[in-house]
Amino acid sequence: MAEAKIDVERLFRAWPSLREIFDRLGRAGHDVALVGGVVRDAILAELAGEEFEPKEIDLATSASPSEIKRLFPGWRAIEVGEAFGVLRLVAPDGHEYEVATYRREADYDGRRPGEVEPAASLEEDLKRRDLTINGLAARADGRVIDLVGGLGDLRERLIRTIGDPEERFSEDYLRIIRAIRFACLIDGRLTPEVSAAIRRNGAKLLLISWERLRDELFKVLETPRAARGIRLLDEHGLLELLLPEVVATKGVRQPEKYHPEGDVYTHTLLALEVADRLGFEPLVKFAILLHDIGKPVAFERNGGQHMGGHELIGEKQAEEVCRRFRLSNDQIKVIKYLVREHLRVAKLPEMTRPRQIRFIQEAAAGPGASSAHLPALARKFPLFFKLLQLLIADCEASIHRASGWLPVLQTFVGLLPELKRLEELEAAHKLLDGHDLLALGLAEGPEVGRILEAVYDQILSGKVQSREEALELAREMVAKVKNLPSEPGKAYP
Repeated sequence: MAEAKIDVERLFRAWPSLREIFDRLGRAGHDVALVGGVVRDAILAELAGEEFEPKEIDLATSASPSEIKRLFPGWRAIEVGEAFGVLRLVAPDGHEYEVATYRREADYDGRRPGEVEPAASLEEDLKRRDLTINGLAARADGRVIDLVGGLGDLRERLIRTIGDPEERFSEDYLRIIRAIRFACLIDGRLTPEVSAAIRRNGAKLLLISWERLRDELFKVLETPRAARGIRLLDEHGLLELLLPEVVATKGVRQPEKYHPEGDVYTHTLLALEVADRLGFEPLVKFAILLHDIGKPVAFERNGGQHMGGHELIGEKQAEEVCRRFRLSNDQIKVIKYLVREHLRVAKLPEMTRPRQIRFIQEAAAGPGASSAHLPALARKFPLFFKLLQLLIADCEASIHRASGWLPVLQTFVGLLPELKRLEELEAAHKLLDGHDLLALGLAEGPEVGRILEAVYDQILSGKVQSREEALELAREMVAKVKNLPSEPGKAYP
């Protein structure tokens, strides 16, 4: 694979201005290459015989930011890292390309470099990077440049640092979690040297801001092997630093009748594996990690007899975890809701119809809810959809499996016509209500409800589609009740 090439023609088709970037910089006498994830992922796809659709394009060049701007006068240039010489070029067609000047870095403090200078060559730029698989580059003809052994490591699925892992991690301790994240991403394994360096330096993660730790942890959860990522964090002593509440579930026994899989920690990771297989989003996976963290406390409070109330205890603990990781207020509301309601949703088939409706409507009104008239579950009932995902993972990781979540899904599907009717009725209420009838001169009494129902029937049938039409129909009905002329066309304030 010494003469490895990537399919750049595929990149040029997907990213139409990429060839022009190569051409303009090259004609001006500047060196330029594709770098980072686009090269790594293109090679991985080729090794697996799979299609590859790049989500972003990163390039490195010998040109300075000012020279780049001069060469692309009709493009928008956004400085995303002025001190680091990084520009985001927005082509006329709207595609964005990150173009960075070759650089070298020094004087790290374990979080970021204190000194950044232009580098003389691509080689110098590549060798400052963290992992060999991220230190690959490619030319405009697709030829891969491997100066750090990244090709062999990709082939063997090895996670190795460029140079001494102790030195690479001491530059930015967040690279410790990044190494684990990439092991999950490429289904790789850490070299013994990398693993040992992680164990020696793990405690220094607490020097990193919780915002950066959150972002990297959620990138681990975004991979299709998040459960493996949590296990690796645990094996290297990092999970205790980040999520001691999850570690506390180890050894907490559960009734074997329902949980033959083992303790709470084992159950949680099995549920996370289900989420990995089904491709759940990181926020839902985070909720799965936290959904049973209340069990140790509940078990102790209940004298070791049962874990009743663990969802409410867990809700409070989950909020503390979320605030520690600096999640947004909306994200915190979602996590709290999922942890609190993960038991109650399983009882949906046993609830009365009004309670079923209220339960789902509460979920529809949560953060991220869409007001669009769409049948899609994820769009119309975002919180309930996430709750259903958690329920599926929870049940599939226990004795219940489909018998625990399928009746809930069937119940929900059976409620859809009623939910649709109620949604339409709510829309009708926005066109006309009892105050409008009173303003038209109708006295309070049973006639108000009768006329409203009649108007709503016309709205739901589609015969009345605007407030003006609803008011006109109501005016006619009120006039009949009062035995007065309806005065069609009369303006209504």
